[in-house]
This record gives sequence, C-alpha cells and structure tokens, in this order.
Amino acid sequence: MASTSAALVNGLGSAFLTGGKKSQALLSAPLAARTSGGAAAAPKRLVVVAAAATKKSWIPAVKGGGNLLDPEWLDGSLPGDFGFDPLGLGKDPSFLKWYREAELIHGRWAMAAVLGIFVGQAYSGIPWFEAGAAPGAVAPFSFGTLLGTQLLLMGWVESKRWVDFFNPESQSVEWATPWSKTSENFANSTGEQGYPGGKFFDPLSFAGTLKDGAYIPDDEKLDRLKLAEIKHARLAMVAMLIFYFEAGQGKTPLGALGL
Repeated sequence: MASTSAALVNGLGSAFLTGGKKSQALLSAPLAARTSGGAAAAPKRLVVVAAAATKKSWIPAVKGGGNLLDPEWLDGSLPGDFGFDPLGLGKDPSFLKWYREAELIHGRWAMAAVLGIFVGQAYSGIPWFEAGAAPGAVAPFSFGTLLGTQLLLMGWVESKRWVDFFNPESQSVEWATPWSKTSENFANSTGEQGYPGGKFFDPLSFAGTLKDGAYIPDDEKLDRLKLAEIKHARLAMVAMLIFYFEAGQGKTPLGALGL
C-alpha cells in the first residue's frame, strides 16, 4: 500500500501536471520524507496545476507539419495567434514584437479606410480613388491644406508612438507633451504595448471602468476586445486589397454591390 501511494505521488510530480521546479520537488519527494518520526502527518491539500491550453492552429484539422503549421516561436500568447508564419518572420522576438505593432496599426487604419470609403462615396457619389482630385467632395479644404494638416498632426502623433515603442512610458511625462496637463492622458493605463486605454484612448470605458476619476482596466474585457480587434483588422486589410484590385478596373465597392 505504501509503495502504491508513493508511486501515485511521484506520478503527480511529473512536469505535465506541475508548473514550477519547487512544486515538482515537493511532489516527487519520497512519501516517508513527508512524515516526522513515523507519526501520522497532518492532512495537506494537494494542488495540481493544469496543463497549458493547446495552441490553436490556422488549419485546425491538421495536427502535424512542423514549423509550417505549428511554429515553435509562436506560443499562442499574442491575440489572434493561430500559428501562421510560413516565412518565419517572427523567429526573432524583437522582430515579432515590431511586426505585431505594425499589423495592429495597419489594421486600425484599414478599418478606418473601409468605413471612410463606403461613407465617402455614399455621401458624395465620387469613387474613393478619384476623391483626391476633388477634395471639395468630402471636405471644404484644398488638397494643400489637407496635406499640411496631416503632415503636422499625423507626424506629431506618429513620432510619439514611434519613440514610445522603443522607450515605453517615455511620452507620458510633462516635457514630452505641448501641454503639461495632458501628459497623464498619454500614459499607458493597461501596461501593454499598443493598448494604452485610459480616459483619453478609451473614453467609453469599453475595456475598463472609471472609479473616482481614475481609469481601472478590466483584463477580461481587454483580452476579448484585443482578439475581436485583430480579427476585424485582418479582415479590413484583406478588404482593402480587394478594393485596390477593383479600383484598377474602375470599379468601387458600392458599385460591386450594385448600389
């Protein structure tokens, strides 16, 4: 009976069921070492750590395939990580971090562009690829005014994002903002790159709550929204690619829908 109990305890000490080395050492110790002088040991609660969840695959029905279908450098920790990296672009962790930042920013722009293309043409009747020649159709400004405003405002915001990527939290100090009282608005309230949150970037509190004027992030909501965002972002980027092919044939998304 004693040998059977010891085998059971040693079996529970496998790396598959336990998390850290300390837990493994505790569980794999001989049963006799847990008692003092042969006296009955006080009852202890055994905590077994569950194994990590299986990584999701971009081809769910296929379980093998090596790094083509299950890259070892993608561990499923990134939102929307389904193991798709056939060219191995994310082997270097620093590159992987940059590619995720680039995917996120391009995806957000694509979502805004898709919405703008539909709304702009529905409002003005001018195809999106011809709107640049007639900016009055979508805004009462000249092309030079629009370009100058974009270079100034976009250049300032993008430069701050670029610097913050390589030096996190460097842009939430007073000297980095033109108005000292706004420095707190640029602070990263969630602590995660690309998801600043806070009263300025999450004014409707989709991923957090406001309590006594302070923004408190909600990790569960944030994780759900990060996954939803990256899925919509990828769909929008594919949609923009289709819009480009349609524009090459003189067609528009609304025209393709018969509208």
